[in-house]
Amino acid sequence: MTTRTIAVVSAGLGNPSSTRLLADRLTAATVEALRARGDDATVEVVELRGHARDLADNLTSGFANESLQASIDTVVGADAVIAVTPVFSASYSGLFKTFFDVIDKDALIGTPVLLGATAGTARHSLVVEFAMRPLFAYLRAVPVPTGVFAASEDWAGGGSTALAGRVDRAAGELADVLVGRAAGRPAATRPADPFADPTTSFEELLKGR
Repeated sequence: MTTRTIAVVSAGLGNPSSTRLLADRLTAATVEALRARGDDATVEVVELRGHARDLADNLTSGFANESLQASIDTVVGADAVIAVTPVFSASYSGLFKTFFDVIDKDALIGTPVLLGATAGTARHSLVVEFAMRPLFAYLRAVPVPTGVFAASEDWAGGGSTALAGRVDRAAGELADVLVGRAAGRPAATRPADPFADPTTSFEELLKGR
């Protein structure tokens, strides 16, 4: 049995949050799908609502503080990512975009990603396809074919059968991608930390050497 690490990024702003609820359902279904295929999983959740100020500071200073860096390390070091955002103005939220803006553009190359989104109306049901999928294509991650969108009516009565079916299908696709892969991301695919080099001075780093 191989143990996979799954990072769950939830950009929900409320508490409780339908975005976090969808993230939890996707996570539970993925863990179940992996176990059905003979693998186990550990899950680490990154709640972006707790990093709102950290992300603004990172944008203006260029550096992540200790708390935000720990969350970034969790995501870039995971075997797979489940990323869920609420829909704001017909796209992902600014908080969600900012988090992936501050991650190195090469940090998620080849990482399997399950995409999810929530909104108050089904009018936004294509946001996964026209907003989220291009973002992760730019990052050269590997989104699974099925993205999961949930509108308010999908939660009536504890969640519709149709939503449950989409969740199970997407989770199965993520599990299929993971099974057979070596656990853990190769060190060569992780972004280098230029400040970890003790032989290069800060002045040389500023010169791009």
